[in-house]
Amino acid sequence: MSPRQLKAGFFVLEGLNIYAVIYYFSYLFFHLRTEFGFGSRENLAFAAVNGFLYIFASWFAGKFAQRRGYFTALYLGFGTMAVALTAGCFLRTLSGEIAVMLLWTAGSCFIWPTLEALTSEGETRKGLVKMLGIYNVVWAGGAALAYFSGGTLLEILGPRSLFWFPAILHAAQFALTFWLHRKSTASPRHVPAETSPEPGELPSETPVNGKTFLRLAWLANPFAYIAMNTILPLIPGLAVQMNLTTGEAGFVASIWMFARFFAFAGLWFWTGWHYRFGWLAAAYVGMIISFAALLLVPNLAVIVVAQLVFGFAVGLIYYSSLFYSMDIGDTKGEHGGFHEALIGVGLFGGPAVGAVTLQLLPAAPTAGIWAVSALLVVGLIILLLLRKRG
Repeated sequence: MSPRQLKAGFFVLEGLNIYAVIYYFSYLFFHLRTEFGFGSRENLAFAAVNGFLYIFASWFAGKFAQRRGYFTALYLGFGTMAVALTAGCFLRTLSGEIAVMLLWTAGSCFIWPTLEALTSEGETRKGLVKMLGIYNVVWAGGAALAYFSGGTLLEILGPRSLFWFPAILHAAQFALTFWLHRKSTASPRHVPAETSPEPGELPSETPVNGKTFLRLAWLANPFAYIAMNTILPLIPGLAVQMNLTTGEAGFVASIWMFARFFAFAGLWFWTGWHYRFGWLAAAYVGMIISFAALLLVPNLAVIVVAQLVFGFAVGLIYYSSLFYSMDIGDTKGEHGGFHEALIGVGLFGGPAVGAVTLQLLPAAPTAGIWAVSALLVVGLIILLLLRKRG
């Protein structure tokens, strides 16, 4: 099997994984609201626990994949996720479901840094643009499709499908990983690509200020995930406020994911944003404004427009972090792990701030949203200061 065919197999793994991840974790907040009476504060706290674990587990997982081999990391990740969700089929207590989530999260941390590294290994800079473009389009498209269809699918298959359906997908991924491993004629730690230097829009070498842009993107991306992971736990409450069923909430709240998908597609083919601070700063400002509008203005038209802006904004921020992480440096597994660890900072930070604010100000239901918005503004100030120093 050629390196290109192997990478096509890795993209299949990626697509299956994002569907399973979105189906389980995003709709878990609806399940917690229905099964255990969780409100916005409890959902945010639950999401914060997930993010806190993700910080350290993904950093470790990136180093593990770099040193022990990419296929070994995939086996460990998919196997752990499948076992965790299979156990979730039989556990009906809150403590049991928290344990399932923590084990599943630990397993998922071995997947994303590894797939990012396998996508990027052995590529020229022009090849890297192509491979990361495909990678981003696959996971963003899969995420949008999963959230759009997940609510309706959950209503059809029943509430326990929240566990057994993604468990089946993870088991299939484990089997596909085994098949790809056997077909591979390359080292599990390195999959060379069939590419050669070609003329194109990109310079042949990274710009001298590349490390500055890497730090800027590494700063901005956690704040993007602060915003995204604050939105997801609040969607069930927003759905109740707007009298939407779970399926209808999936349709409406997936708009920003589709916008992110189209942003990835556009940024893949147009590389003019590479190493240009103006695009990163504009995306960050757009993210702040659209985040606040999405959660504070209960008007369907405003919510739709805000999601479009939000999706394009977080798409550019995420793309910047991943591209610069893979473009700069040779230890792609470790860089991928650090990229994911910074995502974990955002996964933890936003929900934690929102939950603490709601705990301190229970009579002000929008206090958490305003607190997270203020945190995003602080991030913008730090970004501008770092750029000035750089």
